Amino acid sequence: MSKPSSTMPAQPRPLRGSQDVQLITGEAVLIDIPPAALPIRAVSGAIDLLVYSALLLGCLWFLATQLDSLNAASASALSLAATVLCIVVAPMTIETVTRGRTPGKLIMSLRTVRDDGGPIVFRHAFVRALVGVVEIFSFVGVPALIAALCTVRVKRLGDLAAGTYVVRIQRLGPLPPPPPMPTELIGWAQQCDIAPLPDGLALAIRQFLSRTGKLSLQGRASVSQSLLAQVAPLVSPGPPAGMHPEVILAAVLGERRRRDQLRLMRDDRLRARLLPPDRLTTPPATLRQ
Repeated sequence: MSKPSSTMPAQPRPLRGSQDVQLITGEAVLIDIPPAALPIRAVSGAIDLLVYSALLLGCLWFLATQLDSLNAASASALSLAATVLCIVVAPMTIETVTRGRTPGKLIMSLRTVRDDGGPIVFRHAFVRALVGVVEIFSFVGVPALIAALCTVRVKRLGDLAAGTYVVRIQRLGPLPPPPPMPTELIGWAQQCDIAPLPDGLALAIRQFLSRTGKLSLQGRASVSQSLLAQVAPLVSPGPPAGMHPEVILAAVLGERRRRDQLRLMRDDRLRARLLPPDRLTTPPATLRQ
């Protein structure tokens, strides 16, 4: 009997922080962007809590001193509106506009990113802000601390619900360029229906394609087949016959990136319509039109 190859591990090794992606070979272990440490996140969260609480107290003080003539019902309604504005709308808007930054994260050089390392959008910021009302403002961050201690990527409950985590910007080295779209599969990729890829799977594909030159032929083939087996059920119709697995993975990832870019452009145009520039800086002729 021939000895088993030393490049084949005894057990598959999961991608750190992912529950739905497994790699077959030990030499293809993927390293994701490391999360920020819990103490730094705690300091950042405390700063955010102080900033938004001070903003809320300022709004409530203004209402108490300037709106004495209002009846109790109107005062209660305005107080509730100020509370929602300061602890939900303000954090959500700031994180959406800055793509994952808050006052505390700016000071501590942190950023919130998606589980696949990409920038967050309105949906992620909205979920994080909504859950933050309970875990941060209602219970002074205790549920967030417990969740961070129990998760690999130091996630609070809002991160678990939104599919995000927090990273330190200083530790973000230059990412390798994304794999180019294979020209022979452009037509197929643009016409096919691609279901949303799990963030861990997309991250695994990109990191694998950026490290193919460092793997042995056997390990490279094993991982590409494993990743393709996870991608195949998410793509319809299937790719043309005879295509190499790495070419198919690069095409799926490239098309996913193209569609994400189009979606972000639509979001930017919508944001530009909803948040027009200051009318004071707009020429009078433009205002008349």
